[in-house]
Amino acid sequence: MDFQLSRRGFLQAVGTSLLIGMLNKTIPAYAASRTGIRVADRKETDTAIEYHLVIQRNPLPIGLKEGMPITINDSFPAPLIRLKEGKRAILKVRNEMHESTSIHWHGIIVPYQMDGVPGVVFPGIAPGETFVYEFPVVQSGTYWYHSHTGLQEQLGHYGPLIVEPKDDEPFDYDREHVVVLSDWTFEEPEKVLMHLKKWEGYYNYQKRTVFDLFNDIEKVGFRKAMKTRLMWSKMRMSSRDIADITASTYTYLMNGMTAEENQTFIFRPGEKVRLRFINASANTYFDVRIPGLKMSVVQADGQNVQPVSVDEFRIAVAETYDVIVTPSEHRAYTIFVESMDRSGYTRGTLAPEKGMKAPLPPRRPPAERGMKAMGMDMKMDMHGMKGSHAMNMMQGNKIKMAKEPCSGCTVERIPKSFGVDAAMKVKNPICRLDDPGVGLENVKHKVLTYADLKSVTPFQKRNVDRAITIHLTGNMERFVWKMWADDGKTLTSEFHQLIDLKYGERVKIVFVNHTMMDHPIHLHGTWMYLDNGNDALNPRKHTINIKPAEKLCVEVDADAYGNWAFHCHLLYHMHTGMFRVVRVC
Repeated sequence: MDFQLSRRGFLQAVGTSLLIGMLNKTIPAYAASRTGIRVADRKETDTAIEYHLVIQRNPLPIGLKEGMPITINDSFPAPLIRLKEGKRAILKVRNEMHESTSIHWHGIIVPYQMDGVPGVVFPGIAPGETFVYEFPVVQSGTYWYHSHTGLQEQLGHYGPLIVEPKDDEPFDYDREHVVVLSDWTFEEPEKVLMHLKKWEGYYNYQKRTVFDLFNDIEKVGFRKAMKTRLMWSKMRMSSRDIADITASTYTYLMNGMTAEENQTFIFRPGEKVRLRFINASANTYFDVRIPGLKMSVVQADGQNVQPVSVDEFRIAVAETYDVIVTPSEHRAYTIFVESMDRSGYTRGTLAPEKGMKAPLPPRRPPAERGMKAMGMDMKMDMHGMKGSHAMNMMQGNKIKMAKEPCSGCTVERIPKSFGVDAAMKVKNPICRLDDPGVGLENVKHKVLTYADLKSVTPFQKRNVDRAITIHLTGNMERFVWKMWADDGKTLTSEFHQLIDLKYGERVKIVFVNHTMMDHPIHLHGTWMYLDNGNDALNPRKHTINIKPAEKLCVEVDADAYGNWAFHCHLLYHMHTGMFRVVRVC
């Protein structure tokens, strides 16, 4: 095994040893627990399932330090809720914190009054109050729930939600495990945001050095290496600006457990094991693999898809993927979950018995944005960046254009300017549905892409009534993010400017990402049918990831009256402006 121990890992290992040697010290008792995913108690009748949830903030050890997470029913992460398709859900939520809170049932189709977004559909749950969520359960699959108040998600206010189907599923399995991925910081979220506002690279400890330049010169030659470096320097950007927040402050968790705690998921050799992966992180994309095992992807965002055999998949913030693995040997397998920027990881173990452990795969070098993310091969305007000049780079023939997936995805117009809130404008966005994403472009194994997703059940094809373009913009130096809506007549970007849809119409939404960051966009209240070239078998999702300089199209049926949040699910992007409201009336 290629063993590498980082300074952070060394300090954690030393700290663990010191704790073991301090058994004569008094260990404080905690009211809350962190022992993996607990199952919430419920009452069930022939027609309904009822839960009582109590929200608090409690001291709790996380790794080697004491944190102060938000707990639900004394559990961090929040306990597993299981509902049943066709029954009524009754969820009585009591707030015992000193601040208002809320719960949003992510991906669950509910009446707008039950959607749980303060300032959009209700005022929130005040301290000492109880709010009753009640709605019919009209779907099945893997979902999750979380706060939609302030930055509370970052404090641990999230948990898994499973909806059991009323009919048989199109795949078999013998046992299942829920795997909730998240990021935790011992800093208060407001302090994290303050750091990002003052210096967008505050948490980036993987910036390029002169030694990286020497390596580039050795690989591609002096002229090409210098030309690329000068381009990045002129734009005052870094090719390693992959994530706003990294392992310099984040501890990555699996079911609330650290990599060192290494939670075990039990199997018997020969069983088909269903793993329900949920990315409940505030700001982190994860790359998931199980060395030695193929994974068959059978659900995306709770919706059944035709099985896809993969070695690795990237899960954007707020997405869910269900996979089935069939371990045949009596041995342990590492569930290795690496942050997209490669700054850190978490891990668990799939094993036939407790106490077994498998080696970690070698760590990969820091991910690095290529020319597609920065527009080297497309015409772009660069402005709004300190010390930089406007740049026009003509589209070249180096881009590998996608085939069918985006054949009907056309951007009607690109505005002349988005103002000072946009540091970059893409004039010729490209289709990237068959692109696995930054850091995964050149791996030798199979990585899941959106082009692979094909629904099991067709959806009704019909003509689109109209199209809306959503432009995603941002200025990383000011840490301001926007969603601009263009319906062909008006261009808007402010929260109070509602995006109106007529009840019953089908709308094509064309997303264009004008930034060098990935953005997971979530639409509440209805589904987005991803146009990936599979026609009536296009998959439907509640969260769509849009890569840098990408164009991507979805179709939406405006089939639910009310106001619906529409936003980037990177918590700090949403909190600083990438948040709109869709009104269906």
